[in-house]
Amino acid sequence: MIKPINRDTTLLSQKSLPATQQDTATITDLMDTLEHHKDHCVGMAANMIGVNKRILVFQLGMMPVPMVNPVIVKKSGKYTAQEGCLSLDGERSATRYQNIEVKYLDRNFVAQTQKFNGFVAEIIQHEMDHFEGILI
Repeated sequence: MIKPINRDTTLLSQKSLPATQQDTATITDLMDTLEHHKDHCVGMAANMIGVNKRILVFQLGMMPVPMVNPVIVKKSGKYTAQEGCLSLDGERSATRYQNIEVKYLDRNFVAQTQKFNGFVAEIIQHEMDHFEGILI
């Protein structure tokens, strides 16, 4: 179901809780909401739709990819990016890494480990900042 975008910075500044299998509906809602905003949004964290759980989804080409409880286990190539966010106005600077390796659960709660680089890595890092209550 398409959910409204949360723009309340007090809620967005709170740390997210680990997701469980009881949160599968949130994965679907997040994917539906990203699809609805795909012309101007490439990734979303669950707190952007008002759910304080460690779930994100990002566009990889035409395919939305959900990650549950992701953790970056390796990173390299530090740089500064200018980023915007659907929940906030304007752009801000953020420190990012060109290459990351992420351990996460897929939408079926199966453990995965995958490497990402470039813009996709930047999207994942941005959404994971949401889990920590970090607003760019």
